[in-house]
Amino acid sequence: MSSRTQQHDPPELVRVLAPARLHMGFLDLHGGLGRRFGSIGLTLESIATSILAYRSTVNRVSGVAATARAGKVLDKVLEQLGRPGGVEIRVDAAIPEHVGLGSGTQLALAIGMAASQLYGVDWKPAALAHRLDRGARSGIGVGAFAEGGFILDGGRGEQDAPPPVLATFDFPEHWRVLLIMDQRQRGLHGGEELDAFRALPRFPAETAAHLCRVTLMQLLPALREADLTTFAEAVWELQCRVGDHFAPAQGGRFTSSPVANLLEEAAARKLPAGQSSWGPTGFVVFPDEQSALGQRDTWAAENDRMDFLVCRARNNGGELHAEQLPREAARP
Repeated sequence: MSSRTQQHDPPELVRVLAPARLHMGFLDLHGGLGRRFGSIGLTLESIATSILAYRSTVNRVSGVAATARAGKVLDKVLEQLGRPGGVEIRVDAAIPEHVGLGSGTQLALAIGMAASQLYGVDWKPAALAHRLDRGARSGIGVGAFAEGGFILDGGRGEQDAPPPVLATFDFPEHWRVLLIMDQRQRGLHGGEELDAFRALPRFPAETAAHLCRVTLMQLLPALREADLTTFAEAVWELQCRVGDHFAPAQGGRFTSSPVANLLEEAAARKLPAGQSSWGPTGFVVFPDEQSALGQRDTWAAENDRMDFLVCRARNNGGELHAEQLPREAARP
């Protein structure tokens, strides 16, 4: 996360950008070694939650996503700070909700970081996520905000804390990610998500061991060496094993059948492909921008009820800019 503060006194205005992320798969849903889940994920450019916050005499949320969700986050942050009120938030851009891009965690981190900075409290993203009950199963959202890039987390342990980020890696600069979005569906969230996890059968220990080996000995080395084909094989192995485990809850290996068809096509061509979180958003990684744009145009012409977006990976985290206002400046 980059940060810029003009003065040492608590700022009067804070701008925060919290980038979207792909959650590309769990590693160990068995938990027999004392930690459960473990994740890989990728930070994205082009999609982000962006807010402006300033001290005020009232609490107010406005903008493109002035939802009850944002207001509840602000109330909880101020409760944690021991402040009765006095922050106005303007949401200038927002990650789409419940499509697998991490909207809830990034909104919480953006508002929490902004409000705490306004009152002179320097909370780290992981500590803030814990205070706001985010990162219960995955550290990818916190890692995307704090560091960016490709992220590996170590799963949830016995302590009541978000999963630790074990490593981050720069994603190859020339690779591009094509997002496949089915606007007719939403992924599981809230109570439905909790119920789904409770209802799933026990994940086999041998499958968890296999996926950890695939990650350590195939996926991560391929990423370091920019070996797209081997990276594709490893990602697809994780996606299939975990997707099949979640199939009873999401109606199949992937949530959206139209997205699934395109992912199967991409995987057959040895391109990294899969679903982010509970979906329905899918992703395909291409070796360069030209090939990604060409495939976007082809699929868009054939699938008029779906949206496609070519993104760069973001090899740095969120942004926080804190500043004092000139005496004569009007409030935003």
